[in-house]
Amino acid sequence: MNSARIKERLVAPGNLIPFILITSLFFLWGLANNMTDTLLAAFKRIMSMTDARTSLIQISCYGLGYFIFALPAAIYIKKYSYKSGVLLGLGLYITGCLLFFPAKITGNYFHFLGALWILFGGLSILETAANPYIIALGDERTGTRRLNLAQSFNPLGSISGVVISQIFILSELNTSNAAQRAAMAPEELQSIQNGELNAVTMTYVTVGLLLLILWIIIFFTKMPRASDAGSEVNLGPTLKRLLRNKNYILGVIAQFFYVGAQIGVWSFTIRYSMAALNLENSVLPAGKTPEQVAATYYIASLILFACSRFIFTYLMKFIRPSSLLAFAAVMAIISSLMVIFGSGYVGVIALVSISGFMSLMFPTIFGQAVIGLGDDTKIAGSGLIMAILGGAVVTFLQGKLSDITGSINYSYFVPLVCFAIITYYAFVSRKIVNNVSSDKN
Repeated sequence: MNSARIKERLVAPGNLIPFILITSLFFLWGLANNMTDTLLAAFKRIMSMTDARTSLIQISCYGLGYFIFALPAAIYIKKYSYKSGVLLGLGLYITGCLLFFPAKITGNYFHFLGALWILFGGLSILETAANPYIIALGDERTGTRRLNLAQSFNPLGSISGVVISQIFILSELNTSNAAQRAAMAPEELQSIQNGELNAVTMTYVTVGLLLLILWIIIFFTKMPRASDAGSEVNLGPTLKRLLRNKNYILGVIAQFFYVGAQIGVWSFTIRYSMAALNLENSVLPAGKTPEQVAATYYIASLILFACSRFIFTYLMKFIRPSSLLAFAAVMAIISSLMVIFGSGYVGVIALVSISGFMSLMFPTIFGQAVIGLGDDTKIAGSGLIMAILGGAVVTFLQGKLSDITGSINYSYFVPLVCFAIITYYAFVSRKIVNNVSSDKN
């Protein structure tokens, strides 16, 4: 048994190039996700909006984008190929980025939301293809660890997205707050907003043009059809089998609340840091806005997230994924309590630490939920991607709670509940997966 484990490869040599290409996509949607997270702080200042209204960005992205596109994407990929799904997803990603330009011309917030909807529809297709494909590139026993490794490059994209936003978007925001903007002459306010929206637009358009080059490279690169070749869809029977699978259904529920927690924690990190450290009334470095300074803690969260994912991936060689998931969820609950009742740097450090514990959750829940599903994994993957709807629902509830209580601190009760649900799934999943493994042996 030990010698077999030593010889076990995470990726077969013949699958190395497809693994690298697919893993690069994890970086790219991390870039988009976290550029978008900073838009909540940006549009709140640009258009003087409430937390609940700015959270419509996440509803457009994770609700209308990820949720609607996931199942059609799975059917499309199963009928054709992983490569065709990748090209379609990247194409929509590029289109969404480029549509920021006409949205800027109109200056209409809902036109920006439309562009984001198309962009995130593309990301939904990319994730629906990439996650099960990574698992299919080797032995099922190492699938969760292989997915954690691929997902480790996602936060590197996230860090890049925040840095890009900090340099090219947040740094261009005028420091005037909502009250000061309300007192401005319409022409003066219009001029400021035009400059700020131009910074947002040109950043996304530039990313779109760079992605177009990548689309062309992938189009002319030969990729194996892998296990999706010649597959029949048989959607009805597949869904019936999945709905009877307790581990899978609980995994989808856990993924819904995990994504909600992650997006909620990150979406309001800038706002929380600004409030906890009183940055609006503090002396800041020359030329820095409060949002730009607070984004430093957001970047710290993503760096910790990236490092922790590599660490947890290594630990999975020795510790069961479900055990690590339970540990991380409990620690995230403790950290959330410190965020809620803490203040100053204590609260901010606790908030940053949550990212370290969240790092293994998405790929581990995904890997645990599809164990033993065989060819149903492709359609099952779409359900786990549709669960990203939690990023819209939970974030909206968190924003609403912040508005109602008047405290960004109390809004973190929402992700705390999410982590409690994940803890429950970790313990239940361990028993179910153990039974599946016993049956196979």
